[in-house]
Amino acid sequence: MSDTQNLIENRPPSVANLFLERVAKTPDGEAYRYPVPPASGQGPDDWKSLSWGQAAERVFAIAAGLIELGVQPEERVALAANTRVEWILADLGILCAGAATTTVYASTNAEEAAYILSDSDSRVLIAEDAEQLAKARERRAELPGLKHVVVINGADAQAAEGDPEGWVLSLDDLEARGAAYLEKNPESVKERVAALTKDQLATLIYTSGTTGKPKGVRLPHDNWSYMAKAIAQTGLCGPDDVQYLWLPLAHVFGKVLTSGQIEVGHVTAVDGRVDKIIENLPVVQPTYMAAVPRIFEKVYNGVAAKARAGGGAKYKIFLWAAGVAREYAKVTQDNFRRTGKASAPFGLSAKHAVADKLVYGKLREAFGGRLRACVSGSAALAPDIGYFFAGAGIHILEGYGLTESSAASFVNPGEAYRTGTVGKPLPGCEVRIADDGEILLRGPGIMQGYHGLPEKTAEVLEPDGWFHTGDIGELSVDGYLRITDRKKDLIKTSGGKYIAPSEVEGQFKAVCPYVSNILVIGADRNYCTALIALDEVAITNWAKEEGLSSTAYADVLADPKTNALIEGYVTELNQGLQKWQTIKKFRILPRDLDVEHGELTPSLKLKRPVVEREFKALVDDMYAGAREA
Repeated sequence: MSDTQNLIENRPPSVANLFLERVAKTPDGEAYRYPVPPASGQGPDDWKSLSWGQAAERVFAIAAGLIELGVQPEERVALAANTRVEWILADLGILCAGAATTTVYASTNAEEAAYILSDSDSRVLIAEDAEQLAKARERRAELPGLKHVVVINGADAQAAEGDPEGWVLSLDDLEARGAAYLEKNPESVKERVAALTKDQLATLIYTSGTTGKPKGVRLPHDNWSYMAKAIAQTGLCGPDDVQYLWLPLAHVFGKVLTSGQIEVGHVTAVDGRVDKIIENLPVVQPTYMAAVPRIFEKVYNGVAAKARAGGGAKYKIFLWAAGVAREYAKVTQDNFRRTGKASAPFGLSAKHAVADKLVYGKLREAFGGRLRACVSGSAALAPDIGYFFAGAGIHILEGYGLTESSAASFVNPGEAYRTGTVGKPLPGCEVRIADDGEILLRGPGIMQGYHGLPEKTAEVLEPDGWFHTGDIGELSVDGYLRITDRKKDLIKTSGGKYIAPSEVEGQFKAVCPYVSNILVIGADRNYCTALIALDEVAITNWAKEEGLSSTAYADVLADPKTNALIEGYVTELNQGLQKWQTIKKFRILPRDLDVEHGELTPSLKLKRPVVEREFKALVDDMYAGAREA
């Protein structure tokens, strides 16, 4: 047995065990950094730190507080909050109490939040603020099993008329109760951790389906322990790294990063405010971070728009540099694959050096100047955007996984990464491609099943452990996986041609710097069309440069000049497509797509049926009286 197999197969039953091991190894080492806004509300945030020992004090107090409230092993404690250090501490407290975390996005509405709390039979809710408390209070009659709401923002922990006595308390109150309980029962938390078994439920994550109620994915303690060990074995991050964590922790992608960090022991800077990313990067100076493709698309579009605003000469330099970056990345990756050395011909290297001084260096500084690698997941990254960043020295390692596989099943291996693929399977993860192209996975990261839904579980999980992902893909001879589309998203035109819409959409995002979201339509139709949503900042800046009569977002979207601009990019896209893939007609949407309208999942994936229903009139108009081949 190899050292890697030994480390993974002889793993402890839970991340709670790994956390205690980490605290014992490096009690004074820095664990977490978090921002504290200035009291005046003006000026930059002050960043504070917690050592592993200090984090453990709070985690133990939360765990003991939950035990004191009567929470039993495997009972659910829900967490409804944005990404912040208290989310991680509370989650670890829940695990160390032997309970299971039910994750709830802060953006979830009261109706769906109540469904999740009820379906999971959560006994306690740890809520971020007054807004999350109000959702539970509004639906309290439907939640007889919810005994307490613990509010992270202490000032918001206000009882209201009709609340049962002791129903609302602050996180500070919970920790104080836990500290008092520990004084009388000093071994209580360690006893709960010692009693954990690998098959005990650790986390319930509800998938935001495009139709119907969300399904609770049951992830036992062993899933996270395996993930922690497997991530460490990839060598993608080491103990000296600084991770910037902003992804939603209610999502499996964000959650798995907390497990890997505990095993490796590096620092994590935590701040889920997406509008603060650009401000935080130069302060945190991360060496490693994970993101979804939309973030890289926005950065790329922002850089392109800024160059365009600088005048024709600057924009030409940017376009030249972007082309050099892509060529350089493709050549060096290809050479590494063949020779093991990421080399490029002298002429290309010389051009790359010039472009680095003019463009790439500034881009790296915007990311904090120390970034070694980014991991991209949750959706496909357009290869042209991936090649651009790779050539600019920002290495985006695409990965792949699902909620049902504890997030990380594949990731690109460091220097040997290949843009356009999601890399190789993590140690211990098996993969095979079914006859119809569907990717099947098996291994220690696969869920137990859907909570209370044995029939739904049987639809995707075979008795021998193979999980049907619903994604279509191809494996290279040396084990790199390329995702071509969602099985259910593949569309077949009335002419019998199959099209992977996400592939076309990705190509358009690389061509057009003003796009925010695009949906390609064509199932059972005789040609393809697209609904296109434009990025508000990028397109309104363009409108100002062009001197449009009104630069209000809605007016810019409706302006014929905007339509002509986007038509030019659609024409450019079509030149690189097969005839049956080309976009014959498009419509610019009157607003961007968002989570609030239910058109995007909280991890920013398109809900295709929802978008098509919402903008049915525009779709119908594009096909009205159609006779085109």
